[in-house]
Amino acid sequence: LTIMGEARMDPNPSPPDSTAQQDSLFSMTDVFLISLIVGLFTYWFFFRKKKEEVPDLPKMQTVVAPQRDSSFIEKMKKTGRNIVVFYGSQTGTAEEFANRLSKDAHRYGLRGMAADPEEYDLSDLSRLSEIDKSLAVFCMATYGEGDPTDNAQDFYDWLQEADTDLSGLRFAVFGLGNKTYEHFNAMGKYVDKRLEELGAQRIFELGLGDDDGNLEEDFITWREQFWPAVCEHFGVEATGEESSIRQYELVVHTDVNMNKVYTGEMGRLKSYENQKPPFDAKNPFLAKVTENRKLNEGGERHLMHLELDISNSKIRYESGDHVAVYPANDSSLVNQIGEILGTDLDTVMSLNNLDEESNKKHPFPCPTSYRTALTYYLDITNPPRTNVLYELAQYATDTGEQERLRKMASSAAEGKALYLSWVVEARRNILAILQDMPSLRPPIDHLCELLPRLQARYYSIASSSKVHPNSIHICAVTVEYKTKTGRLNKGVATNWLKNKVPDQNGSSSLVPVYVRKSQFRLPFKPSTPVIMIGPGTGIAPFIGFIQERAWLKEQGKEVGETVLYYGCRHEREDYLYREELARFQKEGVLTQLHVAFSRDQAEKVYVQHLLKKNKENIWKLVNEGMAHIYVCGDARNMARDVQNTFYEIVSEFGNMSQAQAVDYVKKLMTKGRYSLDVWS
Repeated sequence: LTIMGEARMDPNPSPPDSTAQQDSLFSMTDVFLISLIVGLFTYWFFFRKKKEEVPDLPKMQTVVAPQRDSSFIEKMKKTGRNIVVFYGSQTGTAEEFANRLSKDAHRYGLRGMAADPEEYDLSDLSRLSEIDKSLAVFCMATYGEGDPTDNAQDFYDWLQEADTDLSGLRFAVFGLGNKTYEHFNAMGKYVDKRLEELGAQRIFELGLGDDDGNLEEDFITWREQFWPAVCEHFGVEATGEESSIRQYELVVHTDVNMNKVYTGEMGRLKSYENQKPPFDAKNPFLAKVTENRKLNEGGERHLMHLELDISNSKIRYESGDHVAVYPANDSSLVNQIGEILGTDLDTVMSLNNLDEESNKKHPFPCPTSYRTALTYYLDITNPPRTNVLYELAQYATDTGEQERLRKMASSAAEGKALYLSWVVEARRNILAILQDMPSLRPPIDHLCELLPRLQARYYSIASSSKVHPNSIHICAVTVEYKTKTGRLNKGVATNWLKNKVPDQNGSSSLVPVYVRKSQFRLPFKPSTPVIMIGPGTGIAPFIGFIQERAWLKEQGKEVGETVLYYGCRHEREDYLYREELARFQKEGVLTQLHVAFSRDQAEKVYVQHLLKKNKENIWKLVNEGMAHIYVCGDARNMARDVQNTFYEIVSEFGNMSQAQAVDYVKKLMTKGRYSLDVWS
């Protein structure tokens, strides 16, 4: 602006010689007055010009700012696609399945694209019929208690409110769920039902994948019947055998500015060096570990309590929320992969999408080194899916190993059984497969393209922000087990957290985190009784709940009955937070504490047994006291057994049939009086 102002002043130079000629005609006072007037006029003139021109600057900026194209229809037309596969994904699996389906399309003379519903305007579904042989496929995961995933929330909201005519739309849905949860595959079922209600035509039946069983097999079984249905509907045929098509091309950077290279950041380059709120999945906060102590006094397991400092982060949380942690893979596993593949892991490279129109330019942040990719961005510890085995098979020089890989990736019953036993049940990760197949030596860049992303791990927060506004507490157990092949497998996040040492400078005590909101909430009225059931590390959110109830009591609030049912294996080994619970009970905040020690006697005792023992008191709290019930921990057995126990209690004391008791408990859930925070 200064330069522009100076440029405008140049055409108006003051003429000094003409002023000299006037000296004899005017007194000094006149000269002063004239100079003052001229000066004021000049100042006003330029000030006025600036005021007029300033508003033009924002207009220039808005013209330059790029507009995001939110129409997937226009993109499909532009790139010649006719199949779009939308994914609702929380952990990356639904996105992976969507990518596999979109790649399949070329075998039938069709062209597919995977799409994140968060990036597009889904009301355009009504226009999909403008494209010949068009089809929309939805790979939808269910999260939490029947909820949509974060990236599918807007799509879900739109579906609920939409009255659009989708009669020209052809669709199919594959749902990803887990049968141990109450609302199995709720999102997949809802999308399938709602699209039909809006007039869309289902061309193949809803697929229901179960992660408690074998999700990969469920998907393959659905997929092998889905494509023949597509062929029949559109009158097309398979063009040949499944072939390996690279999605990304490798670019090796020999002369690169290391300040432009990603070193583990999730989104913005250098975001770990220059932290800026708000913090979320793409911009986690580096929290310092201020405490890391072992909770159990004995036994083989390692149960731990960690405290993360969130001072100056502007992160806010409530009791019952989850903290997401981005872990790193074990460096020894990364080094072994590098050694087996004969690769310099510090090579800086980029994997660039061959489809220039794709919104996803790289499979992970690039440019980066292979070491960084294998440490922070890629999942190297879970058994790889069948599509990875199929793509890798071409690199096995031994025909027997190549056939074995292809067989496991096939849809034949024998192949599925082999994949289940040799990969899934044996818990073989990519390193184990490379070790057990000496002729399999794929290029490391193709391996990096195929491996799924390393996902954040979620933990129920074990603290109250009312008591600890600048700290988030985690309660976790390290995962470690022997596989059928004799290998020792370790949980990525828990073993990484175990080694986070407080009070050390540098990255050794830093943990990338963000908070995800939950529906697991204390009652609005502090006087409402609460019944908390959380064995093992399921006690975590209840430590936060009890801290908050103690704080409310200190504030002079009337606090209702606070009842905890907790369980562990042995009283002398893994009774977590024993001292804290005893203190809360002594202070009168924790009004009832019932602990089941499952292995301290011949017959195992669990939390549900203690609930039955106190069934009359439970019914009184629920029926008369309008108590809220909270269950946290294992979904497969504990949560189901506890729920069945409540059915029995309600049936007995409420004089109801089994069906009526089930309906009663379901209504408690609908009203937010029976909440679950469970995992399988």
